[in-house]
This record gives sequence, structure tokens and C-alpha cells, in this order.
Amino acid sequence: MSDSVLYELDGGLAVITINRPEAMNALDTATKVALRDTVAAAAEDRAVRAVLLTGAGDRAFCVGQDLKEHLGMLKRAEETGEGALKTVAEHYNPLLRALAGMRKPTVAAVGGVAAGAGASLAFACDFRIIADTAGFNTAFAGIALTTDSGASWTLPRLVGHAKATELLMLPRTVKSTEAMELGLATKVVPAAELAATARVFAKELAEGPTVAYGAIKESLAYGAAHTLDELLDKEDELQTLAGASEDHRIAVRAFIAKEKPKYLGR
Repeated sequence: MSDSVLYELDGGLAVITINRPEAMNALDTATKVALRDTVAAAAEDRAVRAVLLTGAGDRAFCVGQDLKEHLGMLKRAEETGEGALKTVAEHYNPLLRALAGMRKPTVAAVGGVAAGAGASLAFACDFRIIADTAGFNTAFAGIALTTDSGASWTLPRLVGHAKATELLMLPRTVKSTEAMELGLATKVVPAAELAATARVFAKELAEGPTVAYGAIKESLAYGAAHTLDELLDKEDELQTLAGASEDHRIAVRAFIAKEKPKYLGR
């Protein structure tokens, strides 16, 4: 894909690595383009049944926008009168739509700090396996910006409205122990074990009933913005979809035979 975003297909697991450790995996334009396109491709690839998103090195998962590049954009914006934050529409929004909306499980392996849009990327994943040395910082208000990359949607659903307001308006680093208590982390592991633990966790998801996982994600997202009555109709639609899958038949046969099912992801 590019030097700054690495891609590996391990069976049904797509491993996507933000690879700018010298810059704490900050997102310059080239990296945002590569990450956006890589995540979108993984979402559409039927061979991919789960995605593991991580950052290179042990200092950071991703610290969000590359502020050195951004400062140059602000200067050019003053000279040309053009907006300096077109990146939200061009890069972050399509990236987050692809990441949060894909019909397959997503896992963030968070080592070190996840800040700003980097924290938002982790929040948009279905699961977050984090190192005991890791931490989250929303960071946006610290540079006089509002949220982007979906944080104002994902964070309240993880920690509640009041705590999300606090973390967004009064940004600070939420360390691993508190992250686990708040519901920001699925699992906290020693830093040395993060890569292996996250891969095993994600590979198990990649070997699961992919159609059912996708339907669960869609049902949860739909239910967040619709009435119970509307949701019941959506559940009927999605259960019909899952019930017609080959994996459902495999699971029922395996249950009756008291065997472990071997899913095909379809």
C-alpha cells in the first residue's frame, strides 16, 4: 500500500499498521490517504473476515493529525483563503465510515498513546486490546478544535454522555487502568504481550460467523438512532439474512453433533 501504512493478510485477518513510529504514527496527508484506501479495500474484500488496526513502535498507537504538516496548511490557508481542514471531508470521514461501517469485526491494538484522531480510530473499532502502558487523550480541545473522526458519536456510547463531555472538553490522558474501568478497553495486557494477544483475539473473530457479526454491528448501530418498534423490524430483516447463511447451518449441525463449528464466513 505505502511505506506509512502496512498491510498483511493472515488467513481471514487483515492486519493494518500505521507505520510512522518516528512521528508517533501521526497522520500526514500521505498516511491518511493510504489508511483511508487500505481500510476501504479491506472492508470490501470478501477474503477479509476481521481487521486488526495497530501502530508501529511502542510509543504510540497514533497521535492523530500531524501538526507540523497542519501548521503549514494553516499558513497556506491564510494566504489563499481556502479552508485548512478539508481533510475531515476528504480523509477522516470516509476512513471512519469504512472502519466503523464494515460488516466484519474490527480490533484496535493500542500500544502507547492514542490521541486526537488516533483515539477516535480506536474508539470506532469494535474491540480495543491495550497495553498496560497505553493511554487515550481526546486532545481536540487542547488545540482549540472540536471533535472529528466520529468521536462525538463513539465516545458517549462507550462511556456515557457526561463522561464523554468531560473527556472532550477537558482533555487528559486516560491511562490503561481507568480506560478499562470506563469501558474504553476490552482487555489490558502487558506491553510485551500486546501484539501476540491482539492477533490471537482478532484471528478468533476472523474464524467466526462473519455474516452474523456484521448483522449484529448493523443492528446495534440502527438501534442507537431508531425506536424499538423500528428496531424489531430491522432485527427481523437481519435475522432472516443471518439465518440464510451457510455458517448458520454449519453452527446448527455442529451443535447437534456436539462439535466445534468451522465457519466459512458466508
